[in-house]
Amino acid sequence: MKKGIGQHQVGDSFEGFVLIKDSMKGTASNGKPFLTLVLRDATGEIEAKLWDITQEDESIFIQEQIIRIAGELNQFRGKPQMRIQSIRLAQPTDGVQLADFLEKAPVEREELMAKLTEVIFEMQNPHIQRIVRAIIKKYQEPLLLYPAATRNHHEYVSGLAHHIVSMIKIARELCELYPQVNKDLLYAGIILHDIGKIKELSGVVSTSYTLQGKLLGHIPIMVEEIGHMAKEMEIEGEEVLILQHLVLSHHGKAEWGSPTPPLVREAELLHLIDLIDAKMNMLNRALDKVKPGEFTERIFAMDNRSFYKPTFES
Repeated sequence: MKKGIGQHQVGDSFEGFVLIKDSMKGTASNGKPFLTLVLRDATGEIEAKLWDITQEDESIFIQEQIIRIAGELNQFRGKPQMRIQSIRLAQPTDGVQLADFLEKAPVEREELMAKLTEVIFEMQNPHIQRIVRAIIKKYQEPLLLYPAATRNHHEYVSGLAHHIVSMIKIARELCELYPQVNKDLLYAGIILHDIGKIKELSGVVSTSYTLQGKLLGHIPIMVEEIGHMAKEMEIEGEEVLILQHLVLSHHGKAEWGSPTPPLVREAELLHLIDLIDAKMNMLNRALDKVKPGEFTERIFAMDNRSFYKPTFES
């Protein structure tokens, strides 16, 4: 089976089809225009430079175009970068389609939905269960399709649902260790905390921020959604306020995007579980790309650190 872009190392040659995730025009020191292309397939992504471009190049090598490219992987500022040797648009006769180049969650959508349904049926508080069930029903299709972010963690098809289900698995273990935790609150907070990203993000291809996402962000969007859903279902009580607080505080600090810090035990635990799952997803995927005895590329969201992969087995 032919290796994808994410399975190549610095020094390798690459030839094959990739999707242009992003295309940005720049001007070189000699005054000539160039394009910075972010290329992706189902195994990963890489940046490439297309030098001395023409107006035609600028108009055809744009976001969401499939191209056939040949080049060599070099290293630039600690990260792999492709030096392009040849490039052309894919043709209908090439037999490639958009879905071939999108990374997908390692779990099928049906299984992710089954896990979410299982947790909702376990909830004993009727107010919490009704709100969560109604929101899941309203957003089920995009929830099972959308990524959890534009980059860094779970940024792939079904990444949002995969992130939620992974967090639930962590929460189950912690609830065994700390039985005082209110499971209904914690599970509800996990399920709801990032669903606002369905409105914050544009979709699964060349994911970017929508106008609503830029001006409001997924946290206020979801806090408002919980309030609207509770009002629509004529649900009143402290549960609604606490659910809104869980969403509002799940980033932990103001500088990380939360208007208020966690002030409820389950809110603090939600924040920590979110961090664990996001960081482990980034680390595991980065370490999968290197051999034992090597360091990963620098991971921006992990304080720009490179991580070492030990040579011995567990």
